[in-house]
Amino acid sequence: MTSLALALVLAAAAPGPPPDRSDPVPPILRQVAVDEHPDAPLPLDLPFTDESGRPVTLGGYLAPKRPLILTLNYYRCPMLCTLELNGLAEGLRGLDWSIGKEFDVVTVSIDPRETPALARAKKQSYLEGYGRLSAESGWHFLTGSAASIETLSRAVGFGATYDPETDQYAHPAVVFMITPEGRVSRYLYGVRFEPKTLTLGLTEASDGRIGSAWDRFLLSCYHYDSRQGRYALAAMKLMRAGGLATVLIFGAVLSSLWLRERRRRRAEA
Repeated sequence: MTSLALALVLAAAAPGPPPDRSDPVPPILRQVAVDEHPDAPLPLDLPFTDESGRPVTLGGYLAPKRPLILTLNYYRCPMLCTLELNGLAEGLRGLDWSIGKEFDVVTVSIDPRETPALARAKKQSYLEGYGRLSAESGWHFLTGSAASIETLSRAVGFGATYDPETDQYAHPAVVFMITPEGRVSRYLYGVRFEPKTLTLGLTEASDGRIGSAWDRFLLSCYHYDSRQGRYALAAMKLMRAGGLATVLIFGAVLSSLWLRERRRRRAEA
């Protein structure tokens, strides 16, 4: 393939001495990064076109109490986008919640040349793989102008660049967790997304408005690791929770013994 990403992967896997890490970063990759903007508002009135060819805005996909997962990809991408979307769909299949019910997903093409027909074909492919009917009204594949794409990318800190030699985009692999009010809650990185990570991300983005009491408890025991783009067990929080549980159990045992002793004395009297 001519994919720049594939070439980098093959180069890293090739036998021989390790590459010289002091080599300068290729110019095409210098703009490929994520500049996180926590709590940044999305430009909700930006015009896009959905997979049916209808004009839409991002704000039209927000609903009370329902968080949103936003992805920036392009539909002709030969490798990375497919890996990322496949990993996201696989992780979402592991959730008890469903797209279109408890949350929604919006995928926006970063290539202004792509058409609603391409978006429709991509949507159909992922709906079949996801396998839940509610996703038809909950996972949206959009295309838009260069101006709309650039404004949205800048709002969430998504850096991508076009390589005319390969006719491809170099871009990071990241999904954005969005609150029901349209603000960036978290950034999750990679091409594999564990159901637990997605559950915690959606629970946090919804401010606890979806998810069970157990989900909210787990969120209190995990912290977001920005270096890995995922949630990690917070040992100190867990120890505190365990300590509190121990105190409560110990207190209950002492109370039970005290009441039993009090009844015994009354009986003797």
